[in-house]
Amino acid sequence: MTEKKEIGDAGEELARLYLMEQGYTILERNWQFGHLEIDIIALKDNTLAFVEVKTRASESFGEPQTAVNKQKQKNIIRAANSYILRNGYTHEARFDIISIVKNAQETKLEHLQDAYSPQW
Repeated sequence: MTEKKEIGDAGEELARLYLMEQGYTILERNWQFGHLEIDIIALKDNTLAFVEVKTRASESFGEPQTAVNKQKQKNIIRAANSYILRNGYTHEARFDIISIVKNAQETKLEHLQDAYSPQW
């Protein structure tokens, strides 16, 4: 396993634990629609949260959430639409980002709720 994959997996686990502590029910992890993937799908207060987790060892290349560019957002929105249709959900939905910086000196987690939305 590459170091980048290990950092990403550790970040997703931290995000999952954080969401559970905040009262979310985790419905899916690494849910796939074709070649597209949603890191975490969670439910809280009748709202589905489609969560992209970005983890870095430092902020030397900027904050992790900056990696969720417009194309990545479009892909997640497309996959989320498929998930909603396949499962017949009628809940509100939103798109969150959990940004994590984790290294030997610190672990910093930021939950950006409703970080972006579909631009129809």
